[in-house]
Amino acid sequence: MAAQQVRLERDAVGLAVLTVDAPPLNLYTAGLHDLLEAAVEDLGERPARALLVRFEGKVVSGGVDVGLFDAQETSARAKVLFDRMLELPDRVAALPFPTVFAAHGLCLTWAFELALACDIVLAAERARFGLVEKVVGLTPTMGGTQRLAARAGVGRAKEFVMTGDRYDAATLERWGVVNRVLPDEGFDDAALEFTHALATGPTLAHAATKRVLAHFESGGVAEANAHVTAIAAELFDTEDLRGAVRSFLADGPGKATFRGR
Repeated sequence: MAAQQVRLERDAVGLAVLTVDAPPLNLYTAGLHDLLEAAVEDLGERPARALLVRFEGKVVSGGVDVGLFDAQETSARAKVLFDRMLELPDRVAALPFPTVFAAHGLCLTWAFELALACDIVLAAERARFGLVEKVVGLTPTMGGTQRLAARAGVGRAKEFVMTGDRYDAATLERWGVVNRVLPDEGFDDAALEFTHALATGPTLAHAATKRVLAHFESGGVAEANAHVTAIAAELFDTEDLRGAVRSFLADGPGKATFRGR
């Protein structure tokens, strides 16, 4: 039963779908972390062309099983736990292909922090988001605070974490945290269709875009400029770019087929 709490499925195109199904609330536990870690490791060893992260159930997640915190008898033990927790979103952020997070309902703490590690966040109209660690006297530990600040600014991140309020999808879209708000009806299919379109596109170019933006995040425009030309030039060694250029010249734009090679 536990093994089914996380499913990683792949299609012929190269789209991977990671589903969390740990009823009733998809709470973060040590066991769930093990399963997620194994799935992300598999994605690192056998890269997909795009990844959709989704959740079953009424909510995305109700947060962390607080019993996990109660078991930390010292700050040193807590540090070990938090270091391991932080590795998961860091590894997702480092995946060399587009990653999409689909939030269909309430999305709290660890799940929102995982969402912020993905490239694109899609939210249903009914979705709500929160980093509510303040209720147990804690601050978020899986990178959510800083990744939220990178998307929305330091002031917004302070408000979000310090109030512990739940924010709707429209508000977070306005802040630049959520990329798109989609209708509740048909949300799962729309998220899958969106990610499938990424998977069938120039995914090596998308990986290059991620590399450029990683340099920007670490050092701004100057740092990105120092690397962008070399990163872009490497794409001329790919079948996708060569084939797409020939297709453009022969048939016009939008007719090329990409295979991730």
